[in-house]
Amino acid sequence: MTRARMLQQTAPNADASLRMALQTARQQKAKSWELRVAMSMARLWRDQGKPQQARELLAPVYGWFTEGFDTRDLKEAKALLDGLTP
Repeated sequence: MTRARMLQQTAPNADASLRMALQTARQQKAKSWELRVAMSMARLWRDQGKPQQARELLAPVYGWFTEGFDTRDLKEAKALLDGLTP
């Protein structure tokens, strides 16, 4: 099975699961968890050809952080955002 075909089959479930996780992270005010979920959703949307949606989700979450930019999560988020720039 090709990657594209596999993505088509799993994307609806992945999207729904990630939306639930994002909602939970927001309710719990768990910013690091929200960042990780947002990165996962952004990667999914990027792979689905929705880079603008991915950027609009991830950029504000990344923007909440004022320190810790040397951590792995924030480095990966920055790299992902840079890759989503039009």
